[in-house]
Amino acid sequence: MRQAGLSGFRLRPGALPHDLEQITRRLVPELQRRGAFRQAYEADTLRACWGCRGRRTAMPPPLPPPLLPPPPADARKDCPTHEQARQADPPRRALPGVNNTTVWSDPRSGSHIDFQSFVHFAQTAERAKFDFLFLAEGLRLREQGGEIYDLDVVGRPDTFTVLAALAAVTDRLGLTGTINSTFNEPYEVARQFASLDHLSAGRAAWNVVTSWDAFTGENFRRGGFLAQGDRYSRAAQFLRTAWELFDSWRGDEIVADKESGIFLADPGAGSFRHQDEHFDISGQFNVPRAPQGRPVIFQAGDSDEGREFAASTADAIFSRHSTLDAGQAFYRDVKGRLARYGRRPDQLLILPAATFVLGDTDAEAAETAHEVRLQQFSGQTSIKLLEQVWNRDLSGYDPDGPLPAIDPLPGEHTLARGRASVRTGRDPVELAREWRARAEAEKLSIRQLMATVGGRQSFIGSPATVAETINRFVQEDASDGFILVPHITPTGLDGFADQVVPLLQERGVFRTEYQGETLRDHLGLDRPSVLAPAGAGAVAR
Repeated sequence: MRQAGLSGFRLRPGALPHDLEQITRRLVPELQRRGAFRQAYEADTLRACWGCRGRRTAMPPPLPPPLLPPPPADARKDCPTHEQARQADPPRRALPGVNNTTVWSDPRSGSHIDFQSFVHFAQTAERAKFDFLFLAEGLRLREQGGEIYDLDVVGRPDTFTVLAALAAVTDRLGLTGTINSTFNEPYEVARQFASLDHLSAGRAAWNVVTSWDAFTGENFRRGGFLAQGDRYSRAAQFLRTAWELFDSWRGDEIVADKESGIFLADPGAGSFRHQDEHFDISGQFNVPRAPQGRPVIFQAGDSDEGREFAASTADAIFSRHSTLDAGQAFYRDVKGRLARYGRRPDQLLILPAATFVLGDTDAEAAETAHEVRLQQFSGQTSIKLLEQVWNRDLSGYDPDGPLPAIDPLPGEHTLARGRASVRTGRDPVELAREWRARAEAEKLSIRQLMATVGGRQSFIGSPATVAETINRFVQEDASDGFILVPHITPTGLDGFADQVVPLLQERGVFRTEYQGETLRDHLGLDRPSVLAPAGAGAVAR
């Protein structure tokens, strides 16, 4: 008997979820009784399921290679081969998607793409009462010397797809996604974040970033890049435009009165118009006001422009300053900028990224940390990292030998493409001299030096030592919490959740249960008020 696949009909229930329940409880069993519909799935993929039903659905053949003329013979040879008891919120999330501290070659390391890895991380973080999970983003695979750089973790599924899926397997954990303001458009991004906030019941957050290089821009219609000042100008207007879209709904427009037949109290809900040097858009935003009003805004810039941008607009700023003194200086600087924007110190959270290594004793943790550093900085990786500063091919150098005596090659065209780390703001020649002096004084090889200057192991010790150190940083105004970066996926957060979090809870500096429903509740942030409209027909500038 030919099976009556329900996928052959576009079922559109009139009343959700009631009509769909009637279909599954009454119609499907009758089809199964007649032998016309499956009793159980017989395959894992949609294509395979359709194949089980007798459809002609083979995997599509690969596309043929493009027919391009061969390069000229002479060109081929040149092709490059608050003042109450402050809470030490230890983990503001986990699982960076683009990360050179993750040891993917470790036998304990799992997939960075399989959804169950994301689920394990998220559910571990929620079990430990963390505030949020954070996904970094890379818009292009990195290259070095014209080849894909595969010595750290690059590339993963789309941010919104992953976060929307995680919203279904978590209840309270915040969901933070990194979305670029250089290569996207405000309407699309605002719609995606408003949707995520609805699907997660108020747990969405947006890490606003810019992109600096033409290499990444080649993946998009914007062939090239923006100067640093223009990047932040566009980012500020991008965010302002998105806010206007979020606020184009007040939140009370939907009445859905069944008796009168009125769905919207205000037919003009979602109307907007925005024009500036970057954007000129108008219309009606089609996602009603989200539970948080707007997503929580994160920002990661450490330049003066980045700090000012965070002080004026962000709810939280990432920091790379992992020592107490550097953290306190950054904390004072950024918090000190808030008053000029009419903001209180508690309206911007300072969250340094932090790695950790635990052991039964401090000595055991130190020994393990050394082993982890050697995994993170193999000989091959150390040479590649040194090339990013020298901007030269150093493949002939021994990683266990001394640093090159030659100086780096300065210039805009870098050997490593798609990496923000090549733009340190430091003169590479000066940095090379500094590293040579340190290597000579401490008798360090290339590999040892790179592990020393590049190893971001912020907290090393027993669980008690790590808990004490984290609490000290928060109480002494070096941070408002930390963003943990485990070096193993997906189980790298387990030990911290099981051993360090209970000690912080015992000290009374970390929650034992979530007190609110939304991410803003977790972080102690106010729900934003609706922006005042620019006026009918006015232009927002």
